[in-house]
Formats: sequence, structure tokens, C-alpha cells
Amino acid sequence: MFIHLGNDTVIRSEEVVAIIDFNLISSSTIMEEMMDHATKQKIVSGPVSEAKSVMITTSKIYYSSLSVSTLKKRASMISTISKVDDFSDEIKELELEED
Repeated sequence: MFIHLGNDTVIRSEEVVAIIDFNLISSSTIMEEMMDHATKQKIVSGPVSEAKSVMITTSKIYYSSLSVSTLKKRASMISTISKVDDFSDEIKELELEED
């Protein structure tokens, strides 16, 4: 499944490691160092000027214009959808039987 981060960016939900509020980056020296290092490694993507959250994945870090709560809702919606049983084959069989 995929998560849309805004700014025409879509990532695989399996790659998500953490979703962090953008304001926490500037309040933590460790987070600032991590972001500086990631920027030097060229593994940061997205517009920092519009950032409300930071999505950390297994291979890259993304600035997102969407809030942490919005991204969490999208991620949990994907989790819920993936747990829903697929009864489409059974429905097709019933429709064929009715014809």
C-alpha cells in the first residue's frame, strides 16, 4: 500500500519508520544533526518552507506539508483497508449463479 505525503509524493507504507512533527526538529539538537547529515547525504526530499511534518523511511527523509495527525490517519486507514477481507470472488460467483 502507499501513503500520499502531499507535494506529489507517494511512498510505500512498509518503508515508514517514523512520522515526526516538524517543530520537534528545531527543538532537538540530535534531530537537527540527523537532518543536517541526511541533507548532506542528499536523502532529504520535499519543501522545507511548507513542512508541517517529517516522514522518515528506510531509505529517505521527506518533508510533508501535511500534519502528523493527517499522515497517521492515512497510515492507519491503509492498515485497516489491508485487514478487510476481499469477498469480490464470492460476489462474482453469486452473480453468476443468479444468471
